[in-house]
Amino acid sequence: MKNRRNFLKKASTGIAAMATVPILAGERFLSQVNQSLVSPAKDALNYITIKDVELIKLKFDKKTPLTWNAIKKSGGGYPSTTFLKITTNQGITGYSVIKGASKDVLSFVKKIKGMNLMNTEQIWDHMFFHNRKPVAKGKEIHAIGSVDLCVWDIVGKALQQPVHKVLGTYREKIPVYAAGGYYAEGKGITELVKEMEEYVKEGYKVVKMKIGYLDAKGDAERTKAVVKALGNDARVMVDANNGYKSAYEAIRYGRMVEDLDLYWFEEPVAPDDWRGNAEVRKELDIPIVAGENEYTRWGTRDLIENHSCDIVNVDSIKGGGLTEMRKIAALCSAFHVPVAPHGYAHMNVHAVASIANALILETYPAKALDFNPALEAFPIKDGYIDSPTKIGLGMDPDPGLIKKYKV
Repeated sequence: MKNRRNFLKKASTGIAAMATVPILAGERFLSQVNQSLVSPAKDALNYITIKDVELIKLKFDKKTPLTWNAIKKSGGGYPSTTFLKITTNQGITGYSVIKGASKDVLSFVKKIKGMNLMNTEQIWDHMFFHNRKPVAKGKEIHAIGSVDLCVWDIVGKALQQPVHKVLGTYREKIPVYAAGGYYAEGKGITELVKEMEEYVKEGYKVVKMKIGYLDAKGDAERTKAVVKALGNDARVMVDANNGYKSAYEAIRYGRMVEDLDLYWFEEPVAPDDWRGNAEVRKELDIPIVAGENEYTRWGTRDLIENHSCDIVNVDSIKGGGLTEMRKIAALCSAFHVPVAPHGYAHMNVHAVASIANALILETYPAKALDFNPALEAFPIKDGYIDSPTKIGLGMDPDPGLIKKYKV
């Protein structure tokens, strides 16, 4: 019996040894195959770093009309746009539109020089935590967001895909709304209604108008006129831009328009008045939107924990860029709260296309291009646009515009 066991032991050892030869050979073969499948270009794309950086400011020659919302005036001058341009060691050029001071943006670009731009999470954490206190708010976040979006443009171009494809596309058709309806000199209800009707003709099914500058009754009259004129052709959003000084003022307006089936009521009170926002939300049967003036996932957390809104509209740049926007959306999804990013549509479109709980995309109508032609208008059909097909963010500035308008 003992001899039999010894025989089986030796036999099994021999078989194992024989099996090892083809297995090891197979591993070497697979390794060689895998190496042969990796092209030199692919190897190069594994490590992409910053070679050069430039800020391109374009100032256009057509003066915009003076308009205002509940808290500030805008326009009345010559509009401008500043692009961040990063050129990499692989010859890939990334672009984003910046928000905030140029010196802050350049400072954060400097922080990530030498780092692998393909490591987007590492890049964001390094900008946010490196060599400064980890504050969750401030102008630094504007700069981080501006740089982060440029990095994503580079990643998309390196992989030869639109950014939303890299992130994982959720929707091919994206609902949009027209942001407008500002106050202006000599602009009454008739002119406001005409403006909104033009947006509907352009293809929009949702339009947004400003409130909060007049008293509650005056703005309610404007709102009712627009809703009546558009009928079943489009729904109406209202945006107070934090114009109401107290929750009861916002509620007073809301009571007057509550039966109009408004799409949403944006920023009714001060951005840091979480209690006031929560009170307005509790008292009205209109979805309340907030977050445009918040920063990062931590600011969003405060909004949600204080029951301040039904929909979060954190700004794509001010929020911390696309890397942080995805975390914001994930946080919101855990509480069944949709997101509708505020700000530049050409960057936000990739967020809305790839985030499951994204609701709608803010855009400016085609007439805005009369004054600022830096970015192309989206072709709109029945309230939707197609998800982008250009690689990266798809917002490289036109060389002709740079030549003509560069400051």
